[in-house]
Amino acid sequence: MIVSDTHIPKRAKQLPAALVKGLKKADVILHAGDWVDLSVYRELSRFAPVYGVAGNCDPPKVRKAFGARRILELDGWRIGIVHGDGQKGTTQNRALAAFEGEKLDLIIFGHSHLPYKARHGRTLLFNPGSPTDRRRNPLYSYGVASLGEKLQVQHVYFKSRL
Repeated sequence: MIVSDTHIPKRAKQLPAALVKGLKKADVILHAGDWVDLSVYRELSRFAPVYGVAGNCDPPKVRKAFGARRILELDGWRIGIVHGDGQKGTTQNRALAAFEGEKLDLIIFGHSHLPYKARHGRTLLFNPGSPTDRRRNPLYSYGVASLGEKLQVQHVYFKSRL
């Protein structure tokens, strides 16, 4: 399961039902920042192990707990996680730049709340969107990854954050 920009309790009081339904099937949860409160980590941890990074809206306590950048190896796949905030360039370019020189199969990022999936060279770049703040999008979203012989990621879209 891949999630970002939960912004709880600012954008929602709790995890949306559609997200919880997906979390029940998760083996691992990857969060690309803007948790806003550590209670989100505790809630997600009830479903599966959680790995993540802090975002620009996270308070110092969350930043200290997670840091700004992380590389994991899961089932033989190298995965980078970063929020993607910053001053110059696009969110996608900042996410790529955060791991310059690293050989990664997947980079997960957030910040823009805009679902995104594209290959950049050998690396798949993926933004799950937000399950609580869809901004200009018609639907809320999160991501699901399959880490078998092939690396596959897809967006899961839903209408209500309740």
